[in-house]
Amino acid sequence: MARNGRNGARRSQGHGVEQVLGAPARRANAARISGRALVLILWAGLLIGWYGPDWMARFQAPHPVASPAPATPADRLSADFGYCHSGGGTDCVVDGDTFWFRGEKYRIADIDTPETHGPRCNAEGELGARATQRLQALMNAGPFSLERGDRDVDRYGRALRVVTRGGESIGAMLVAEGLARSWDGSRHPWCAV
Repeated sequence: MARNGRNGARRSQGHGVEQVLGAPARRANAARISGRALVLILWAGLLIGWYGPDWMARFQAPHPVASPAPATPADRLSADFGYCHSGGGTDCVVDGDTFWFRGEKYRIADIDTPETHGPRCNAEGELGARATQRLQALMNAGPFSLERGDRDVDRYGRALRVVTRGGESIGAMLVAEGLARSWDGSRHPWCAV
């Protein structure tokens, strides 16, 4: 045993480490890190440094990616629509929900408008005339598309189509303006009882 000259504490030699007598042997061993543990700590540090900046993002739910809006078909049809005054025609409007285009008669499938040919009352005739004028203006406002619905033709042989521009129904525009009703499968009176 050796005696330290300065404070008189006794020291002993054991396992290659000088220990102060009375101190637990664990303290001396705890301060020493094995080579294997040091390598593991360094590797862990490198991994945390490499992946650390966004490691929490791996545990969070992924943010939904906004899918692009479905592309609206390009409106490619157009004509200079007039009014059909007698019988058939080419590129003309018959009433608020019927028109001729390229020699074929179309009925707008998603709406019903007041009758102009044989209205049941004056109010129906006046509203039907306004719907006809507005349809003619909308058909001439730019290119449009004709989309098929549930049925291809009605009982009168008219092609049933939804008319759209920029993906928006022209029939729905007439409904919003109070000139038409959404088609529910049957006609309803336009005259007050």
